[in-house]
Amino acid sequence: MADNDLTSPFLSPPPSDHPHLILTIQDDTDTESHHNHNGIHTHQSTSADHHHHSRNPFAFLGSDGLTVPVSTTADPFRNHTLEITGIYEWLKIGICLPIALVRLVLFGASLLIGFLATKLALQGWKDKKSPMPRWRCRIMWITRVCTRCILFAFGYHWIRRKGKPSPRDIAPIVVSNHVSFIEPIFYFYELFPTIVASESHDSLPFVGTIIRAMQVIYVNRFSASSRKHAVSEIKRKASCGRFPRVLLFPEGTTTNGRYLISFELGAFIPGFAIQPVVVRYPHVHFDQSWGHISLAKLMFRMFTQFHNFMEVEYLSVVSLFDNKKESATRFSERTSHAIATALNVVQTSHSYGDLMLLMKASQLKLKLERPSAYMVEMASVKSLLHISSMEAVDFLDKFLSMNPDPRGHVHYHDFLKVLRLKTCSFSEEICAFMDVEKSGVITFKQFLFGSAHVVKQPLFRRACEFAFSECVSGESDHVSEQKFGESIRPAIPDLNEDEVRELFNLFDSDNDGRISKEDFLTCLRINPLLIALFSPCLHNKDISEDGNRLVEEIV
Repeated sequence: MADNDLTSPFLSPPPSDHPHLILTIQDDTDTESHHNHNGIHTHQSTSADHHHHSRNPFAFLGSDGLTVPVSTTADPFRNHTLEITGIYEWLKIGICLPIALVRLVLFGASLLIGFLATKLALQGWKDKKSPMPRWRCRIMWITRVCTRCILFAFGYHWIRRKGKPSPRDIAPIVVSNHVSFIEPIFYFYELFPTIVASESHDSLPFVGTIIRAMQVIYVNRFSASSRKHAVSEIKRKASCGRFPRVLLFPEGTTTNGRYLISFELGAFIPGFAIQPVVVRYPHVHFDQSWGHISLAKLMFRMFTQFHNFMEVEYLSVVSLFDNKKESATRFSERTSHAIATALNVVQTSHSYGDLMLLMKASQLKLKLERPSAYMVEMASVKSLLHISSMEAVDFLDKFLSMNPDPRGHVHYHDFLKVLRLKTCSFSEEICAFMDVEKSGVITFKQFLFGSAHVVKQPLFRRACEFAFSECVSGESDHVSEQKFGESIRPAIPDLNEDEVRELFNLFDSDNDGRISKEDFLTCLRINPLLIALFSPCLHNKDISEDGNRLVEEIV
């Protein structure tokens, strides 16, 4: 046997004349997987599905087909111990009930004393835009001690810390993950920072007064002007050494701590150095996250635990690169990556908008098998489709009216019923366009992406205006039912009078027997898929960019 050294292969290669076996594997699945330019894994329909060579009903708008990112099963807002289960947990609650009463008294007394101390510190203070005077800050130490007593009442008898806060002149801004209402209480005691909070917090009893003492920066997340003002206030207070450091929770809402959702950019636009902080709540029986659980229930569970564990870790300061030309987006990505790495969790593109969608679906008391079916990772949706969270909620309203099943799926007959369409080849083309996975049902994500895809087509608005001009007759500025029927019958030739009236009433919001231009355009904006009804009558019309003259005449 020949000697072999460590670099020699164990098996010698076959001779060059050795026959090779080549296997060709053909993929015959109904869908192909694609990656778009943002790296998102997507499904796109192919010509090999059961709708062989189905016509794209929106091709006249310039659409080349619908692409929908694959849905994730991640649920960053789920509390994993929503229900009390197990003999141990019930026994522990029974034992702790007397202790809970004592804790409740301690909580109430601490909150009252802290409130009175804060009222004293704020008494007669007029210039709220300037830093709080030193003597008033000394009074606020009473409130800070009270907040530590509140944490003790909630079962946080000791809090493990790792690392230390950096000096304010090095990192004037602190950002943290957000899991519970406990973190703001802890940071109030630990750092007494200026915080950025929702305007609604100001009206909270007792707590609103204490928040004002922190010289809070209020923001309305749905107002662009409010967000812009908040950024300027962050920059002003972070640049002035006499103000406390600024604390932000860039996720914008609480999660269950098992994921890190997308960051808002408010903390990163000013360009100051940032110290990330991570908070963990190790547990076995009781998930302390403020997910989809009521505040009263969460507080009760905290009061009836022997001890609640909390860990706080201060990470290394993250600064802009030396050239100072780094974008706020890139700055936030580096910071979020540092936090996700420290937490050892997955980053997702969910945002507060996803929580809005989930709560909207839950309001109908739906027995959801998979609540994540109504979440679409709004951060990526905003980037791809340029629609707001409120617009997504409006589309969800429409989708929920289609009677989705517990899995969040809408069947074709319910989908067509809400759009007032009858079963025909035209309706099947619209359904096939939306059902990119060819599963026979439509999900909310498909409905949202499909509707937004049609709306964002450059020729959509122009096509709506042309369609209205085709539906009016003579000098009239309204659409009659007869003319409306004549305009849509080329798309669905066998419509009877009752079916035409059903569609007409969908456009006629005033129920006065005629459709104004405003009503016509509003209906198509709410139900953009219906623009396909008018594609035959627009077939020979110039709705491209070269059709400006006719559009001006219509407008």
